[in-house]
Amino acid sequence: MHKIAIPPFVVDRVMQRRGRLHVFDRIDPARTAMIVVDLQNGFMAPGQPSEIANAREIVPNVNAIGDALRVAGGQVVYIQNTVTDATRASWGAWFDNFMEPGLRGRMIEAFTRGSFGHAIYPDLTVLPQDWTIEKERFGAFVPGSSDLHERLQAAGIDTLLIVGTATNVCCESTARDAMMMNYKVVFLSDANACRTDEEHNATLGNMLALFADVRSTEEVVAMIEAGGAAALADAAE
Repeated sequence: MHKIAIPPFVVDRVMQRRGRLHVFDRIDPARTAMIVVDLQNGFMAPGQPSEIANAREIVPNVNAIGDALRVAGGQVVYIQNTVTDATRASWGAWFDNFMEPGLRGRMIEAFTRGSFGHAIYPDLTVLPQDWTIEKERFGAFVPGSSDLHERLQAAGIDTLLIVGTATNVCCESTARDAMMMNYKVVFLSDANACRTDEEHNATLGNMLALFADVRSTEEVVAMIEAGGAAALADAAE
């Protein structure tokens, strides 16, 4: 598990800017989705081309948040990094320049539909009511990447809990765009993972400063349970 250490200068800047550390005090579970970013075999299974070993350690936290959110009436969404012929043709800036040919071939193979690498990691709890959505860019909200935004809007969801891998790539990209599309974003400090603590903590600092509330699994589960209890109390009145 990552050793979490948000830089003190970020905390100081946040306190000067808004006068408090956390952005959101409450979660309305009925309007909340947990966005599980790229927790697939290709990023998690030993020996895979983009293995991030730390991602295996966050599975219990992701499952705990999902369990609490489903009980309270929220939505769990699994995002799958996907490479198609159309992806390769339309995103040459990435595929043609940022990977040597051998790795490029292994990555394409790993994240093609139907491959072992494309599948969701088996230790994750995936239930029939959960959504599974493919994306074709780092961020799920980039035009042409996925239909996530449209589905969230149709479901009346305005709050997103971001978990997954890699913290500083697809998770951060998705969270940044989500906030700028007017979602309330909570970024989980101990349910995101990347290769090093330094990269992980740098993203947590960016999120806390400008894009999201940064919370632990324990805090978010408590907020979900409190929100669910409040909704039940309101319904009983």
